[in-house]
Amino acid sequence: MSTHHKADLLLLLTTLLAAAGWIFSREAVQGLSPLLFMALRFISAGLILAVIGWSAMRAFTPAQWKSACLVGAFFGTALSFWILALEMTTHVGVGAFLTGLGVVMVPLISLLFGDRSGPYVYLSIPFVIAGLACLSLDSEFHLGLAEILFLLAALFFSFTFILNSRAAARLPTLPLTAVQLLVTGLITGILSTLMETWQFNQPASIWGWLIASALIATSLRFWVQTKGQSLAPPSHTSIIMTLEPVWTALLAALWLGETMTLLQFSGCALIFFAMLVNRWPAVRTWLKAL
Repeated sequence: MSTHHKADLLLLLTTLLAAAGWIFSREAVQGLSPLLFMALRFISAGLILAVIGWSAMRAFTPAQWKSACLVGAFFGTALSFWILALEMTTHVGVGAFLTGLGVVMVPLISLLFGDRSGPYVYLSIPFVIAGLACLSLDSEFHLGLAEILFLLAALFFSFTFILNSRAAARLPTLPLTAVQLLVTGLITGILSTLMETWQFNQPASIWGWLIASALIATSLRFWVQTKGQSLAPPSHTSIIMTLEPVWTALLAALWLGETMTLLQFSGCALIFFAMLVNRWPAVRTWLKAL
């Protein structure tokens, strides 16, 4: 098996683990306050990675700590919006596609950092608008608070992606990821103390979902993703990671019993197509490598 094929399989596994994380989180927030859940999940996952990457982390300079913490701050903000939306939403699959719009936003947000976007970015925008229109026109879909929070999460995820790419060029991946997760846990923990009432009398199943989220959907997911990214160019990552909302919608249908109307399905399909158009150079490179 070639190195690129190994990377493809690892990144495909990453998207499945990420999709499973949606289900784990959805189940966990049925018994845990959402922000408290995120704090426990990311602090525990961050500590696991910090132990593994401690030797590199303690060699960080103040500037490197600042860069890593900045990424974590945007990541924590994005995940705070995301988990609050996930608790409120009645359709996890649609939420996954709305969050996936962060992929489309990345080249647009990059303009703020002086990076020029190619024509495919602008070609993808009409498909995004059409997809959102299909979702909005569906009688079962309403652009309520949950959907707005998913879109805000997508916006902050796009900023996180850009800042993380810049930081990853200067910092080792494992300790960088550990700092991100710890800062995310700290931010969500602070928000939780301000907004939520803590209770710890949940049934064992809720704690099981928390453990699965921390170990499988966070620590293992980021380790597999890091390994996959080390074996292939970014073009592989960018295209394969767009499969996450697809797997999430399928898992939501299988596990949560969710269904989509034809118009909802069309809207999600248009958003997914927009992601592919947006990343067409990467898609073309990936197809040639198969």
